[in-house]
Amino acid sequence: MKNYFSASFFALILCAPVLAQKSEFGVMVGTSFYNGELNRKKLFFLPKFAFGGFYRHNFNDHFSAKLCFLYGNVEGNDALSANAEQIQRNLSFKSVVAEFSGQIEINFLPFVAGDTKTRFTPYIFGGFGIFKFNPKAYVDAGDYVIDNTTYTVDNGGWYALMPLGTEGQGTTAYPDRKKYSLTSFSIPFGIGFKFNIANGLGFGLEWGMRPTFTDYLDDVSATYANPLNLRSEYTDVAAVLSDRSTSGSTEPNVGRQRGNSTNKDWYSFAVATLSYTIKTKQPKCAAYQ
Repeated sequence: MKNYFSASFFALILCAPVLAQKSEFGVMVGTSFYNGELNRKKLFFLPKFAFGGFYRHNFNDHFSAKLCFLYGNVEGNDALSANAEQIQRNLSFKSVVAEFSGQIEINFLPFVAGDTKTRFTPYIFGGFGIFKFNPKAYVDAGDYVIDNTTYTVDNGGWYALMPLGTEGQGTTAYPDRKKYSLTSFSIPFGIGFKFNIANGLGFGLEWGMRPTFTDYLDDVSATYANPLNLRSEYTDVAAVLSDRSTSGSTEPNVGRQRGNSTNKDWYSFAVATLSYTIKTKQPKCAAYQ
């Protein structure tokens, strides 16, 4: 009898994780924003529409793993800053951010997804992500004077900044400055709340920050390059978009600080989630088959 109960006890332990496993599929809708050289501290500044989807695997009522895809836009504009130096620098950009990440979630309260007997829980999450971006800036057609030299933009519009090497990347004049990659890594972390609103149906609110491994999400990092070098190796557009300052100073900006390479850029997603829970089929335990 004692051996029977011992065997039963261990069988239940082995089977419990299987019986507790549940899967969730969900969608996310919300907003995205950025922090970096063109927006140093403000949260939810110039927010843009964001959306995505996720798969969550619930190991138990406190611990989950999530695969997540999010797509949003971020933007920065010196002209909207309260800082006089930024206003004079006059840089701006916009970029898409497409992120795929793996995350771990820890619930503060016992929570069974899709079961209204457990109504809600706050949670924290953290993980690792990879994302693509592509900073662009707008310029009007016309003549621009930089350091007493006139540069002409024939076609106004939005230009992708990485190929233009606006800080001298990829030019012979700046051999130590290489073209940056449009794919980088991030570390998502944040907080959220989950709610069971009906059997099998869940709702959530989540906000996560993402420190990145790049300082070029906004195309601003180092010092001003010589616009003459950019003209000769790229185009007049590259020279114009590299230095859009409005200081009116007769001193050239070449070599002056344009960004801060010691601080990497961040972006953030704040989203509402809607999920559907699928219970894993409960197989018979081997001990009872």
